[in-house]
Amino acid sequence: MNPLYALFALLIFPGLVYALPMGWLMLGVERRCRARFQGRLGPPLTQPFYDFVKLLAKTPMGRLVSDRGLFTGLPLLAVGSIVGALALLPVVASGSGFVGDLVLLVTLLELPPLCLVLAGYASRSIYGEVGATREAILSITSNVPFLLGIVAMAWGCGSLQLTTIATATPWAVRIPALLTILICLPVKLRLNPFSLANAEQELLAGPLTEFDGPRLALWELAHGLEWVALTGFVVTLAVPWRSGTWWIDAAAFMVLSLAMVPSLALLAASTARFKIMQASRLLWIWGSFAGLVALGAACYLRYWGN
Repeated sequence: MNPLYALFALLIFPGLVYALPMGWLMLGVERRCRARFQGRLGPPLTQPFYDFVKLLAKTPMGRLVSDRGLFTGLPLLAVGSIVGALALLPVVASGSGFVGDLVLLVTLLELPPLCLVLAGYASRSIYGEVGATREAILSITSNVPFLLGIVAMAWGCGSLQLTTIATATPWAVRIPALLTILICLPVKLRLNPFSLANAEQELLAGPLTEFDGPRLALWELAHGLEWVALTGFVVTLAVPWRSGTWWIDAAAFMVLSLAMVPSLALLAASTARFKIMQASRLLWIWGSFAGLVALGAACYLRYWGN
């Protein structure tokens, strides 16, 4: 990867300068759309940004020195890992990517859920611990089909480089692999019917029950950045064409990423929360089935397709 492009991708696009306002916008659109689907007016689109500023202005509760390090370090690690994942997305075909960047991207995307699980146990709250347990179960369950879909695409094009995977994966592999990833997407965004870890009626705020002030603001920021990273990841894999003109590719990336939000809001508004066994069964059966179809198609094309 070109060092200058890497710095630009990390700090400007699709990194911090782009991802911060887009994350707040996506959260605002999701809340507004979900409210409209439920027959309510909903908050203004800028409400997530106002909530973030309000939390930053609050004074956090005093904690032990050891707890302060965990309560601050875990959300910072989550935010940093998502920003790093955003910098790896192959929005444009030139100047980005290196051999094996897929492995690094998946690792960075999986760090925030791990940090959330650790945060729940570090809170020493029964609500936080139960929420962390649910988050861990859902993460493990969803990662099997999620990784199946990604491995199938990598095998189908014979590369671990994101740019090659995005542009060269055969459609016979790409379609079932994308279906697998889309099944797992509401889990990773903690939306209905997979919002078990942060079920307000049961667990208050789940792993984040004991977080307040700037520390909670960092978790809200991490969640907004997750929306940008995961929807962007799907868009870059779903659209294999690159115009060669950076601003056209960037505009298409922004529009398509934002267009996914109302669909996810509709799913959240029209479904009830699953029980843990129901969620696990759906992910194991349907998610793994779609992933195995993608893997089988990649295997066939790799060894017998030519």
